[in-house]
Amino acid sequence: MAVFNENYFKSDGTDSGETTLESLLAEGETVLWKGKPKKAAFILSRVLRMMPFALIWLIFDGGFIGFMIGQNVFAQMPPVFTVFICIFFALHLIPVWIWISNIVTANRRHKNLEYAFTDRRVIVRSGLIGIDVHNFYYTDIQGVNLKVGLIDKWLKVGDIYIKSANQAQVLWDIEQPYAITTKLQKITADIKADVYYPNALRPSVNEGYRTEYKG
Repeated sequence: MAVFNENYFKSDGTDSGETTLESLLAEGETVLWKGKPKKAAFILSRVLRMMPFALIWLIFDGGFIGFMIGQNVFAQMPPVFTVFICIFFALHLIPVWIWISNIVTANRRHKNLEYAFTDRRVIVRSGLIGIDVHNFYYTDIQGVNLKVGLIDKWLKVGDIYIKSANQAQVLWDIEQPYAITTKLQKITADIKADVYYPNALRPSVNEGYRTEYKG
């Protein structure tokens, strides 16, 4: 029967409360690459995202409110209806508030956003108020893909999409996107091969490995 150590998860009192990427590493874990989104591209993407939809929404509601004010509608209705209309439009403009919030908080989100490839996993550190940490172990990764849009190409960045069986994550606005994607794909393939087929168990000659496909 296994013995349960009650002290295993107890803190040693050295935790300062700061969740840096380095503090997330396990003993002996090595960082192979570390980076952040390109700041200008990240903030611009937050401005452009939802912008057409939010502006159309704002113009529509603003025009309606302007019409009511111009026709002096509010002065002709009971105060309770005026309050109701104000609450209605405050809620109806939620898409605009979300868009503005994304812009206002973009700098803070960028500050907390960091990515790392280690010899064990992909770490994504993010958050606005608190810090969230997402881990992708290489054996669970099912796909690594790259998307470079028109604006991304202009700013020389790209978005790397990582998919596993249970979750997905985007590494936003990465500089040198093609090289970094290739690096991550190679790390994933190499470590998967080592986990599933350790070097010590590999024969010196393996006719089934890296053979040419002749269909």
